[in-house]
Amino acid sequence: VQLQASGGGLVQTGGSLRISCAASRRTLSRYAVAWFRQAPGKERDFVAAISWSGGTTYYTDSVKGRFTISRDNAKNTVYLQMNSLKPEDTASYYCAAKNTMATVTTIKTYHNWGQGTLVTVSS
Repeated sequence: VQLQASGGGLVQTGGSLRISCAASRRTLSRYAVAWFRQAPGKERDFVAAISWSGGTTYYTDSVKGRFTISRDNAKNTVYLQMNSLKPEDTASYYCAAKNTMATVTTIKTYHNWGQGTLVTVSS
């Protein structure tokens, strides 16, 4: 499956942004999808994941209560709604997909990646 992330931009602290991950070539409904992020000079870290049905979600502790991952399988798209943004959320956000929710937070288990979309939160 080919993935493309979009929707990044510049937002002020406390603001909101929704980024999207669209799939092509194959239906995304067969895959669990995750968002990772990578700040300059840092490793790529897990942010959130959603099961193929949307019934199960996982979040890293730092975004719980602020970010919401969702999906629209009819549109072959997964979203990450980000509210109450902080400067430390500044990063390039990447979506990734795989066919199981096992080890969903482990980056090396993903083989399908989209390009990053940059989110910048100004203070």
